[in-house]
Amino acid sequence: MQFPHTPQQAQLPLFEAFLAQPLVPTLKEVVESPWSNDPEAFSELSLRGAAGNCLNLLAPILRELSQDQNARWLTLIAPPPSLTQSWLRDAGLNREGILLLHPRGNQSPQQLACEALRLGRSHTVVSWLNPLSRSARQQLISAARTGEAQSLNIRLG
Repeated sequence: MQFPHTPQQAQLPLFEAFLAQPLVPTLKEVVESPWSNDPEAFSELSLRGAAGNCLNLLAPILRELSQDQNARWLTLIAPPPSLTQSWLRDAGLNREGILLLHPRGNQSPQQLACEALRLGRSHTVVSWLNPLSRSARQQLISAARTGEAQSLNIRLG
């Protein structure tokens, strides 16, 4: 039995179009896009493994965010103890554009992150909240939209 020869060229343009499109935006595209144009005010990054390895993965992201030409701060809320001033320097971050904040008294890191987002003096507020409840996530999103900022939560585990 012979099968008629069917040209496969009809499918080729579909694959070419698919392959021509980048599957994932580059870090540069993500960092350079204005946060206020992005409908998603909240992002979360989950890193697992040795603390040193996680910090090595986090360094380029924080470096790009710290070098943002925006006049607002990159604010780090209650970073892990391993994220020291010397680590920030060694990772090449622009420390003049970074605020390191720790909660005081009865204030939680989540409350401090919401306050920093709401004030609008930071382009990005990075928190290390784990676990993060649905209501806490909604509060961060609302505060980020109010302050026209981006909330980035890092989960280390």
